[in-house]
Amino acid sequence: MILAVVAVVVTGGCLRLGIWQLDRLSQRRARNAAVAARLALSPITLHETVSRHADSLDRRRIVARGVFDYDHERVWPARSFDGTPGVALVTPLRLGPGIAVYVDRGWVPSPDAFTVDQAAYREGDTVEVAGVAFVAPRGRADVDPQLAGLPYDLLPVVVQQERPEAAGGGLPRRWPTVRLDNGPHLFYAIQWFSFAAIALVGTALLLRKSPRARDVRP
Repeated sequence: MILAVVAVVVTGGCLRLGIWQLDRLSQRRARNAAVAARLALSPITLHETVSRHADSLDRRRIVARGVFDYDHERVWPARSFDGTPGVALVTPLRLGPGIAVYVDRGWVPSPDAFTVDQAAYREGDTVEVAGVAFVAPRGRADVDPQLAGLPYDLLPVVVQQERPEAAGGGLPRRWPTVRLDNGPHLFYAIQWFSFAAIALVGTALLLRKSPRARDVRP
């Protein structure tokens, strides 16, 4: 009896976890569809009068013209590319008087994944870049419009640059285009449902064998 109760509890828990993973898969697919729809919209051209609300810019294709401010460039450490350690170069692009947006220009190699000769990867001053805007990661005070300490205002997003490709050795290497996959949720759901089936079937077999074992005792 105790074995049967344990089996029911284990099976129920595994089924619940499997259903939870299917729910997460559904949420992820819905989120991917929303992001894909935003990426399919016409690019927004950033300028000094553009909306400063993060929600209106997040996951939108962006075209921005301005002047890179290399003096206030940030390095995001511990960013790997194809398994090679490096950093990301995140540079303010001044769009007009008093307003700028950070541009993640891409990856460059760094043996310690922390330090790099930033001056070696400058790409000119006045530029036009195209990419995708993302809300700045939480906890990064250096790209927070309120905390960055820059001599101008910042839009509340980081533009992950896609074009133009870097010249001269291909560095910085632009990050790959945004990938919208379903993640591991379906695999995990199947795994939990398999555990439930194993617990149920295994317990049933044990219970069937138990009377036979008692029958053969002297």
